[in-house]
Amino acid sequence: MDKYKVVIAGRIMPPALAAIQEQCEVLQWDRPVPPTLSQLTRWLQDAEGLFVLPNIAVNEELLAAAPKLRVIAQPAVGYDNIDIQACTNRKIPFGNTPGVLVETTADLAFGLLLTAARRIHEGWDWVRAGKWQPGASLPLGVDLYGKTLGIVGLGAIGTAVARRAQASGMKVIYHNRRPRPNHEVLGVEYRLFEDLLTEADFIVVLTPLTPESRGLFGAKEFARMKPTVYFINAARGAVVDTQALYNALADGQIAYAALDVTDPEPLPADHPLIKLPNILIAPHIGSATTETRNKMALLAAENLLLGLAGKPLVTCVNTEVNYRQQKA
Repeated sequence: MDKYKVVIAGRIMPPALAAIQEQCEVLQWDRPVPPTLSQLTRWLQDAEGLFVLPNIAVNEELLAAAPKLRVIAQPAVGYDNIDIQACTNRKIPFGNTPGVLVETTADLAFGLLLTAARRIHEGWDWVRAGKWQPGASLPLGVDLYGKTLGIVGLGAIGTAVARRAQASGMKVIYHNRRPRPNHEVLGVEYRLFEDLLTEADFIVVLTPLTPESRGLFGAKEFARMKPTVYFINAARGAVVDTQALYNALADGQIAYAALDVTDPEPLPADHPLIKLPNILIAPHIGSATTETRNKMALLAAENLLLGLAGKPLVTCVNTEVNYRQQKA
């Protein structure tokens, strides 16, 4: 039996690669930098499956170069790099990996909040620099207990963050496009967006990047916040207007920011944000544990292999295409 022809556009975890190679003839781009569009289009001419990473744009131009493509899989929850409508028009199911990274991403988001609030990273820098001397002290941090956390985007990850905050004695409020029907059970309270901005002592952003959420946090929004607020973004960098965030931090409109994502990303080493004293930036490591990255890659591999076999994907974004394949 001939093997399926698959392109893997980046480095992936070894167990997932082995599972794909068992059934597929693989062309893999395994260099640190992403492949160029011209490189990908050459490889995709005969490809039936594409395993893609979030740093690759899958759009009409790319799909036009892949006439035999039958399935696309990506080891991530977010898919703002994927033109879903273009995939659907070509009856190509696209699978992402929701669920498997919920707890580890919540750990990271709440970890950023706690680290920033208690200045843990600054304390370590202080010790390493030999500044821990009698009488010397860092600027004081702030307590979590009794404070209000505002979560913008209370999905599965937001709910997991809420549990962690409640364990620390925090009140949790949230904003979604619509109130969740079970929020009383979760022990959280719904707020209009503008009210959340003015009430919260900490704000954690977990909303997906969509045309509506792009630039959601700009100068007007930062001006509404308390001057003591801690702002944490663990969603996508482009949800925040970077210049507006810089101005808010530099001018003291808000107290602190902790980011796992930035715009642009990666953030250049000479970017003005990095020079501010009241910010903590992690290099997009929300799901970066061995266990979770393996689970994500294996689920993406399973989606890929199911799509190649003409079967419904486990987690499909454009479900109408998935359904048609099931009925075919």
